[in-house]
Amino acid sequence: MRNILVIEDSPLVLRILEVLFRREADLEPVFCASLAEAEVLLDTSAELFFAAIVDLNLPDAPNGESVDLVMQYRLPCIVLSGSYNEQRRDELLLKGVVDYVLKESQYSYEYAFRLLHRLERNSQVRILIADDSTATRQYIRHVLTPQRFQIIDAYDGDEALRILKEQADIDLLVVDHSMPGTSGFELVKILRQKLRRTELAIIGLSADTKGSLSALFIKHGADDFLRKPFCAEELNCRVITTLERRDLMRALKQAALFDALTGLYNRRAFYEQGMQQIAQAQEAGQTVCVAMLDLDLFKRINDEYGHASGDAALTLFARALSSAFPQALTGRLGGEEFALLCTDDSGTLAQALDHLRKQCAGLRYAAGAPALSFSAGISQSATDDLEQLLQKADHHLYQAKRDGRGRTHWQ
Repeated sequence: MRNILVIEDSPLVLRILEVLFRREADLEPVFCASLAEAEVLLDTSAELFFAAIVDLNLPDAPNGESVDLVMQYRLPCIVLSGSYNEQRRDELLLKGVVDYVLKESQYSYEYAFRLLHRLERNSQVRILIADDSTATRQYIRHVLTPQRFQIIDAYDGDEALRILKEQADIDLLVVDHSMPGTSGFELVKILRQKLRRTELAIIGLSADTKGSLSALFIKHGADDFLRKPFCAEELNCRVITTLERRDLMRALKQAALFDALTGLYNRRAFYEQGMQQIAQAQEAGQTVCVAMLDLDLFKRINDEYGHASGDAALTLFARALSSAFPQALTGRLGGEEFALLCTDDSGTLAQALDHLRKQCAGLRYAAGAPALSFSAGISQSATDDLEQLLQKADHHLYQAKRDGRGRTHWQ
């Protein structure tokens, strides 16, 4: 739970914010209607707050004194204003507020909540600034630091490339077009040969006035482009939008590869990964072993104890399977059917599955429900045909079920 200080005196705005906060289970608002109330609260409890949403003009703070107060306590500050003043906006952003939001519409307030959620995620986001201008690097750092990003500097393209090789967890590169050594263009081309957009987002910079420059940067692999000089607000917007787009792409990739309930690979991804691992095993002179696993009497669990209990059984089993075989490829092929691929021999895998079966018997997924049990079939071969291996394992699986369930068949 994150406590958010809200300093606002407008009844209408307060009603809107209250409605929005009710949708956010992880955000708890504390409302103050004046500078005086906020002073008392922050003096005694400032360390309890994660961030603040602050009205720029209050009856006892008509000139933004409430913003200055919050900034004294180093709280991330989102400013709300009923009127737009470009000079005032620039002053506030350079002072270090998170953003300057006009009280224009429902979307404006929803944008403020987007900022709150980004602040939570931003502390884990690492941004590399590659620019030979010390002034530009310092300006970007000054603008992005209030957003809680982790900032790293590079004075040219060669140093940026070295840092990216050494630190694989950098999320965003902000890179200038013209630098000594490796130029921004060349750096983007090199990086895009190795790193996809979901792995590293890139924003290009340039003071060049050529209108085609932005298109060239993006065609080389950048996600966005900023022309110098740029204002703090534009930089913030471009960075946030780029990161949100990257997060969406990652989420779509996650949905395409992984089963939503169990977190294991889905059927399509299991097949793709399985064929790759079989090819690697053949190159290494190894054979592979495939197992098909099926929860016993799963229909009865759904019918007698409810689908929520069935989901709980699937989730617990998937977790136990992954824990028991951390080096193996595991997946949910559909319903209560799971698959496993490894380089163990059939006998070793059968023993490990027997051990897993004993663990599963102790799992509790619904009150009064029968012990969790599964049947399994194993096939082992030097073939590169994954479908053939799965069919053989499936044949052994049904033999295990015919023999009474709760066992592994592999001969």
